[in-house]
Amino acid sequence: MGDPVGIGPEIILSALRDASICNICRPLVIGDTRVLARAKMCMKNPPDIHPVSGPDQGRYQTGSIDVLSLSELDTGQMAWGKPTVSTAKAMVNYIMAAVDMAVQGRISAVTTGPINKKAMRMAGFAYDGHTEIFAQQTATEKYVMMLAGSRLRVVLVTIHMALTDVFSSLTTGRILDTIRITGSALQERFGFNPPRMAVAGLNPHAGEDGLFGAEEKNIIGPAVAGAIQEGFHVSGPFSPDTVFHQALNGQYDVVVCMYHDQGLIPFKLIHFADGVNTTLGLPIIRTSVDHGTAYDIAGTGTADPGSMVAAIHMAAGQAVLKDHPTTPGNTA
Repeated sequence: MGDPVGIGPEIILSALRDASICNICRPLVIGDTRVLARAKMCMKNPPDIHPVSGPDQGRYQTGSIDVLSLSELDTGQMAWGKPTVSTAKAMVNYIMAAVDMAVQGRISAVTTGPINKKAMRMAGFAYDGHTEIFAQQTATEKYVMMLAGSRLRVVLVTIHMALTDVFSSLTTGRILDTIRITGSALQERFGFNPPRMAVAGLNPHAGEDGLFGAEEKNIIGPAVAGAIQEGFHVSGPFSPDTVFHQALNGQYDVVVCMYHDQGLIPFKLIHFADGVNTTLGLPIIRTSVDHGTAYDIAGTGTADPGSMVAAIHMAAGQAVLKDHPTTPGNTA
C-alpha cells in the first residue's frame, strides 16, 4: 500500500476500479483496511473493501478490493502528509511481508505504492528506498533499477547518491554487471530476443575522444566491449544528448545510464504519468510507481493512478512470461 499518509491508499483505490486489472491478475492489497476506508472518504465511487487473511480468500472482482490488513493504525490520530513512527513502521512491514509471500510462492509478483525515505529513517530503517529492502530481503547482491514506459526504458548504473560520488563509483565491472542483468532480464521477463541495448556516456559528447573526460575510454568502453564478447547486443558509449532520441525512435530497447538524473530526466519528460519502476536481477518480480508520496495532495482524491495501473500491468505481464516464455518479439 505504501505510505499510509501519502497518496498510496487513494491511488490503489482508484487503480483497482479499472476493469482491466482483474482481467490480467488477482490483485491483493497488503496494507490497512482502516487507512483505505479513510481514503475512500475523499473519493467518488470508491470500490468496496473486503478484508481477507490470505490470498486464497480473495474475491478478485472489479468494484471490490481484497485487503490483507497488517496494521490497525489509529486514523483519528493521523494527518495526511504527516508521517509518524507508527505509519513508517507499517509502511516498511507491508513491503517485507509482500517480499516474504513472493519468495514463498504465495503470490506471483509485487507492486509497491510510494514510500518516503525520511519516514523510513524516522522509524529506524536505514534503507535508501524500496529497492534496497527487496535486495536485502531476497539476499540479492547485484540488482538494477529500470524505469519503463511504452516508448522509453532506462536502466541506472548508480542510483541514489550525490553527483560528486558518481565518478568514483563507476567501474568497468559495475557497468558490465548492469548490462548483463539488463540483457538477461529483458529477454527472460520482457520477451525481447535479443534486447538492443545502448550505453550512454558520462561526459558531454561521450568525452569527445578524451577531450572532456577519459571515463568513456577507460571505464565505460571496456565494459561495452566485454558485454559484446559475451554475446549481448549492446553498443556505445554514446553522447547522452542524442542516445535518448535514438531510443525513442525505436533504435534501442533500453538505454543504460551512468547516474540517476541522466536517465530519469528524459524518462519523466515522456512518461511522467504512466512510468513504472521495476527492479531487475531479483529472484521475484517487483514493480512500483515511479513517483513519490505527494504529501501536498494526499487525501484530496486528485492523485493520478496511471503509474499504479501501469505497474500492475507490467508485473502481471512479467509473471505470465516467467511461466510461459513467448516467441521472439513479444514483450511485457
